[in-house]
Order: sequence, then C-alpha cells, then structure tokens
Amino acid sequence: MPATTHARRRPDWIRTRILETPEFKEVKRLTRGLGLATVCEEARCPNIYECWHHRTATFMLFGDRCTRDCRFCSVRHGRPLPLDPLEPDHVAEAVARLGLEHVVLTSVTRDDLEDGGAEHFARVIARVRAVRAQVRVEVLIPDFRGDARALETVMDAGPDVLGHNVETVPRLYRQVRPSADYRRSLDLLRAAASHRTGDYPLLTKSGIICGLGESAEELEAVMDDLRAHDVDILTVGQYLQPSREQLPVARYYRPEEFERLRAAGLEKGFKHVEAGPLVRSSYHAHEQILALV
Repeated sequence: MPATTHARRRPDWIRTRILETPEFKEVKRLTRGLGLATVCEEARCPNIYECWHHRTATFMLFGDRCTRDCRFCSVRHGRPLPLDPLEPDHVAEAVARLGLEHVVLTSVTRDDLEDGGAEHFARVIARVRAVRAQVRVEVLIPDFRGDARALETVMDAGPDVLGHNVETVPRLYRQVRPSADYRRSLDLLRAAASHRTGDYPLLTKSGIICGLGESAEELEAVMDDLRAHDVDILTVGQYLQPSREQLPVARYYRPEEFERLRAAGLEKGFKHVEAGPLVRSSYHAHEQILALV
C-alpha cells in the first residue's frame, strides 16, 4: 500500500445516495416516535439511506452521550442522562413493528455505571426475545473496563453474535482511542468466545477502520491478533472524518485494497470478512450471519 498522505477530498468511489424512500421515512418516524437513538444517525453512518430503506437499523442504547471521547467518533460525549427504564420495551416494540429477523444492539460507553450498563443490555435482549422469539440478536458492546462480571451478564442473556471493535492498530490507540486499551479489547473477545458450545454456537466479531495512519503490516498484525483470540467475523472499512472536530483522514484506501484485505482475512481463517470503503460494523450484518448458520 502507498505511504500515508493527508487526503482533503473524498474520492469518487466514496459516494452515497441520499434517497428518502417511504421505507426510510417509516424507520425514521418509528425511532423518533419511540424516543430511540440509532448509531446510524448519531455516528453519521454513510449507509443510513440504504439500511433504513431495507427496514434495518442499529439501536444505540443508554442514550446519545458517551463518557469517552474517541477522536474518530461523532457521538456526543459528556455527562450522560440516567438510563431510560422504558428503553427495553421501546426497542422491542420497534423490532416487532419492523418485523426484524436480525437486530443489532449497540451503545455508548457508560463508565459512570457500576456495571457499564451490562444489566440494561441483558434486559433489552430479553425483552426483544419476548416479543419476537425468532429474531437473531447481535450486540456490539463496549469494553466494560475489563469487568468480567459485566461481560458474563451480557453473555447469560444469550446473544447470537457478540461484537466488540478494536477500531485501529495498537500504535494509534493513544491518539485515536485514548481511554481504551487494545489488549483489554482482545481479552474481552476471547472471553466471549469461550462461551461457545455445541448448544450455543456464538459468533464473535470485531472491526477495523482504515485511513488513520496505520501501515499494511500493522493491519495484518491486528488480523492475526483477532484470529488468535478466536474472532469469527471481521469488518474493515474506510475512516471518514465526521466533522472538523474529529481526526482528519490520513488517506483513502482504494476498493481493490479492501478486496486484498478481505482476501487476507479469509486466508487467516476468519469465517467471514466484510471489507469495503463504506463498510461499518453492522453493515449487511443479517446477510453475514445467514451465510454462517
């Protein structure tokens, strides 16, 4: 891959269609009406029009304010509001009304809560399953500050997919994710994978964003680390600066580079690799799982 250079203008291959279809508007009305936050909006995901058109959304729990300040993320940070006790019911209602077969639940990080919000995650999973038993539940969780009991609480709720993103290479953590720890994230993923049994074929998942100044060798090393910690599914996408307040893009990867990363990941033993300029952790999530179950 070429040397890192600062990129000021998005290339032609990074384009999204702004198409507010009736399906898009329905999902928007539903989430707004129930007072739900989605990572699609809060993180300014480039795929929101496509995903909402297909009546899929990633629900963001615990409100819309994060206690951490990752330099790549546009989610608001600061003092969060109390947890909404009705949120499990509202998420479950949205899942039922949308008729979802696969739902992704993520959250802001809540270091202010003793368990990081793990019990709330478990309540949402249970409520969703109560109203739609056949739904596959994917969770994209924070690191819970390495609290093994918090992870156990989420795992006991029985998600089908446990996701936790490492996001970038270890060298860039202090710059990109100053409150996170690379090894702590790897340990969480391995601990989640340890719950896998014949009766509970849990899938684990992690994601990397490219274009923050990492090298090809560093990306390969992260892939090796993830496989060594029993991660099944990998997503690799392009970092897009949400606003001037976040880190600038170091460079844009070409589509063929993402294809090479996808091939490299499959060679390393991932069960599925989703790689491309607009790929995010929940992009095509339902299709990934259908290919593996």
